[in-house]
Amino acid sequence: MVGIDEVARRAGVSTATVSRALSGRGTVSAATRARVLAAADELGYVVSAAASSLATGRTRNVGVLVPLLDRWFYAQVLSGIATRLSPEGYDLTLYNLPDAHAPRRDVLARSLRRNRVDAVIALSVFLDDEEVAELQRLGKPVIAIGRQSPQLVALTVDDRAVARLATAHLLELGHTAVAHIGESRGRHGEVHVPTLRRRGFEQAMTDAGIPVHGDLLEPADFTIDGGYRAAGRLLDRADRPTAIFAASDEMAFGAIFAARERGLRVPEDLSVVGVDGHEMSGFFALTTVDQFPHAQGERAAEAVLAVLRSGDAPEPASLAFELVVRNSTARPA
Repeated sequence: MVGIDEVARRAGVSTATVSRALSGRGTVSAATRARVLAAADELGYVVSAAASSLATGRTRNVGVLVPLLDRWFYAQVLSGIATRLSPEGYDLTLYNLPDAHAPRRDVLARSLRRNRVDAVIALSVFLDDEEVAELQRLGKPVIAIGRQSPQLVALTVDDRAVARLATAHLLELGHTAVAHIGESRGRHGEVHVPTLRRRGFEQAMTDAGIPVHGDLLEPADFTIDGGYRAAGRLLDRADRPTAIFAASDEMAFGAIFAARERGLRVPEDLSVVGVDGHEMSGFFALTTVDQFPHAQGERAAEAVLAVLRSGDAPEPASLAFELVVRNSTARPA
């Protein structure tokens, strides 16, 4: 088995320098670190996780709390996290945090402690005060992506602004009969993303002097099928809208399917805009507000690394978004 001494000889440095370079603790120049990593790679040297943990107090493991494991958006964020953490020698452990209370309690009170992590990233999961307190008792850095709890340091997208931008695009094209597909009955107050997007839609409409009636708001569950059904209800009305703002790209895809099934052309008869920057949005020629989910994951990972290196408290930050105009929106006929 290759030892640290052999890596040191190959790299032409001391064993202490090898230890610092591989652990990320202490000061090592970029050139020296690269030389040590190259030597370790050539020799097939892998740091013992157990030994490293005993020596440094670190597990080289980051826990990620995820509400759902089968959604495109979460997969993209997780990919971004892994892209940034893996080269630094960190593993990821995923913890599914469902709505049911008992499994959530088991994850927060037992699993996180049993598996030992250096930090936690909470990805778009709402945590109540008791759950936040349980996380804080770990004594580890916690970075949240999205608005989940006022007590957590979060990297957030301004979801009101996202919705205003999408709605304003439709209004600027000349649409006045604009409907919204999303979760119309909010929960969790100011940390519920669907509610914030609905409020952004309502604000943009109000600012344009257009009253928002309840029949312009159709509930859906952020899936293609949910968007399809909600759009169908809107499009089957005698006074159907000329444009739809869907609070996610997948719901927007469903709206496009519903329109085409009824013989309506997109965008000639119906304009559709979504939110996310889904990897299939280009295929559907969907106008969307891109949230750059992969980059969100990278930002969260960078925040974790910065905290672990410096020991300083993490800082909240705003995440970027951008309107991407494609062929699903046009002026009303």
